[in-house]
Amino acid sequence: MDPIIATALDTARQRGAEYADIRLVVNREQRIVVRNGVVETMTADESVGLGVRAVYQGAWGFASTRELTSEAADQAAGQAVQIARASASQNGSGQTSAQLLGDAVASQGSYTTPIGTDPFAVPLDEKLALLLEADREMAAVPQVTARMANVVFIQEERTFANTEGALVTQTIYEAGGGVQATAVGNGETQRRSYPQSHGRQQGCAGWEYVVAMDLPGNARRTAEEAAELLTAEPCPSNINTDLIIDSSQLALQIHESCGHAVELDRALGDEAAFAGTSFLTPDLLHDFRYGSEQVNITADSTSVTGLGTFGWDDEGLPAQATDIIRDGQFVGYLMSRESATRLGLPSNGCMRASSWNRIPLIRMTNVSLEPGEWTLEDLIADTDDGIYLETNRSWSIDDRRYNFQFGTEVGREIKNGKLGRLLRNCTYTGITPEFWRNCDAVCGPQHWQLWGTPRCGKGQPGQIAHTSHGASPSRFRNVRVGVMR
Repeated sequence: MDPIIATALDTARQRGAEYADIRLVVNREQRIVVRNGVVETMTADESVGLGVRAVYQGAWGFASTRELTSEAADQAAGQAVQIARASASQNGSGQTSAQLLGDAVASQGSYTTPIGTDPFAVPLDEKLALLLEADREMAAVPQVTARMANVVFIQEERTFANTEGALVTQTIYEAGGGVQATAVGNGETQRRSYPQSHGRQQGCAGWEYVVAMDLPGNARRTAEEAAELLTAEPCPSNINTDLIIDSSQLALQIHESCGHAVELDRALGDEAAFAGTSFLTPDLLHDFRYGSEQVNITADSTSVTGLGTFGWDDEGLPAQATDIIRDGQFVGYLMSRESATRLGLPSNGCMRASSWNRIPLIRMTNVSLEPGEWTLEDLIADTDDGIYLETNRSWSIDDRRYNFQFGTEVGREIKNGKLGRLLRNCTYTGITPEFWRNCDAVCGPQHWQLWGTPRCGKGQPGQIAHTSHGASPSRFRNVRVGVMR
C-alpha cells in the first residue's frame, strides 16, 4: 500500500474512527474551443489531492489536502476524525460502522477505460485542424452568425482504500466534442447542434471517439438546418398530440424525470439542493406504476463508453447493473452504503465525488431506457398525426421531479405516417408518471445510443458529475405541446 494511504488510514484508526476511507485523485483535462474561426480557449489543467472520510458513533467527518505527503495525509485524517467526533456530539446516531454502512467492502483490483488512442498523445495541431475545418464548413452558410466547435479530453487516476481492506486503482479516460451553429433572420434566432446540444457529446473513450463523430463532415448540414429553421412553421400552440422523441432528447428526459428522482438521498429527504427531493418516496418502492409496460430503465455502470462507467464507485463497490423501472413498475434506487442500509438493501455502488476535495454523493451512473422492438420507419408509419422531436434546447422541472417542460431545437410534423414540415420552437410539458405511462412504443437496439451528460449539478458545495443515458426513439401518446414561448 502507498505509504500516504497507509498513513491516513492508520491515523484515522488511532484517533478513534470506527471506519475510514481515502481517495487519492490525479486529474488532467485538456479543452479546446474554436469560436467564429478564432481559437478562443486552449487549456491544460491538472488537479491533485486526497480526501479522507471518517465515521465516529454514527457521524461523518471529511477533510482533504492537495499535498500528497504522509504528513499532509496524517493531518487530513486527524481533522476528518475530529469533525466526526464533533458531529457525533451534536447529532450522532450512536450506530456502529456496521450498523451504519452494512456489510464490509474489501474490493481489490485495478481498472482502466478501454481506449484505442490516448487523446493526450494526439498532436495539438491535429485537434486544432479538425475544429477549424468544422468551423469553415459552418461559415459557408450565410445566415449563420455564430459558430462554435470544441473538444475536451480527461484522464483521471483514482486510488481508493478503506479500513475494511479495500484497495482499488482506476484510470478513467473521457473524450468529447461537438459543433453548434446559430442563425439569425426573419425575426428569429435559431440554433442547431451536433452530435447533441449543450456543447458536445462525451464518453469514456479515447481519441477515436471524437474522430468517429466526424465533426467536419456534419458541420455544414448542422448550419444549414439552423438556417432552415428561420423560416420553418412554428410549433402548434397548446394542443395535445402524439410525440416521437429522438434518443438524444429522451436521454435528457430520463436524466431529469427518472435519474434524479431515483437518487435515494433525495427520496429520503437528505438532499434537497439543485431542484431537490423526489416524488418517488420509499413507500412507493415495488408498489408504483411509473410508466407503461414498454418502459424498462436500468442503472448500469458497466456500459461501454458511458460517463457513469467505472470499476468501482467511491465507496469501493464494484460496477454493476440495477433495474430501476421494470415493465413500468418502480423497483430500484441509486444508493450509497448508508442509504441502502436504511432500507435493508445492499448498495448498488452509486457514490461518486467530483474531485478529491468533495465528499462522495449518490450520483447517476448510466441510467438508460432499454430498447424495444420497433424500427423508426415503422413507428413513424404507424403514427397518423404527431410531431417528431430532436435535440434538447431548454428544460425545467420542479423540485420533486414531477412537473416538467422541455423545448427542442427542431420538430418535424408527422401526417398520415410520414414526416412532413419542419417545425421551430417546439415545446412539450407533462407530469412524469402520466408521461411515461403514455409511452406505447420504443424502437429497437439498432436505434439505441448512449448520450453523455457531462454537467450534472448536485450538492452544497456544488459538484458536477458526468453521467450517460441510453435511449432509442420512443412514442408518447396525448402530450401537451406548444405551451411555452
